[in-house]
Amino acid sequence: MHLTALADLEQRASSHRLAWLASDDDGNPLGSAFLRLFGNDGQRHLAEVDIRVHPAERRRGVGQALLDAAVDAATADGRRAVVAETEPDTDGARFLSKRDFRKVLTLIFTRLALTDANLGTRSSAGYRLVSWDGQVPDELADSFAESRRAMDDMPMGEVDYGRVDWDVEQVKAIAKAAEKRGELLHTVAAVHERTGAIAGFTELTVPGTRTGDGQNYGTGVLPGHRGHGLGQWMKAEAIRLVRERHPGVTGLLTDTAEDNVPMRRVNEALGYATVRTTARYQRKLGETR
Repeated sequence: MHLTALADLEQRASSHRLAWLASDDDGNPLGSAFLRLFGNDGQRHLAEVDIRVHPAERRRGVGQALLDAAVDAATADGRRAVVAETEPDTDGARFLSKRDFRKVLTLIFTRLALTDANLGTRSSAGYRLVSWDGQVPDELADSFAESRRAMDDMPMGEVDYGRVDWDVEQVKAIAKAAEKRGELLHTVAAVHERTGAIAGFTELTVPGTRTGDGQNYGTGVLPGHRGHGLGQWMKAEAIRLVRERHPGVTGLLTDTAEDNVPMRRVNEALGYATVRTTARYQRKLGETR
């Protein structure tokens, strides 16, 4: 078996990837590993690994060799934790558990059939909704970047995610990345009438074909503005806009941490139904293999 390091052709400001391909003596691929190294100041301690081995090649040490390469690279880069995601009760879950990865989070993936969406949500006094496509308007950019702090205390199990200090450049980079993938990014935000500041936001993308399923991104409400129903109001408005503008889009996908009960309740009220679950595992680097 041979490991070949691959170049990352998608360098991002927020992260970059290392990759390895495992092959046999004849050059036939056996498996691969991707290691994402987060670049934001509050996340430089963290890496994320994704290992794939062809079913016919499992239990021959391929996965172990790929994992060793990824962990060694993460350690050499000064990372203190590495996370991986897999479905529970699978070979992948058992592989990670035997190699000092501990389950730290369960993610629930849900889908909303747009024809079944429940949009009977009332507005919240003292707030108004605004929306935009792609890049945030310049007059809202600073306030929108500040509103990203709403995600800081989002329940995420025991994962050592750290914290991202958002700025205008970073929020604009998200829109640029969606555009590069050929997707359409839609944002709905709640503006506090008295201060004019953004109190919360929700984002989603739809495919460039305007068909199939769209994907929810982040949703958050700043702590001082919670308890007014803003989360459900914003998401209902985003759903309404998708149905109005993109009749070929039939559903919306999202994933939520199992312990994020408030957001799960919002999604359930809107009509999202569970499709599957996955688990995230975390290994502290420097510990015994």
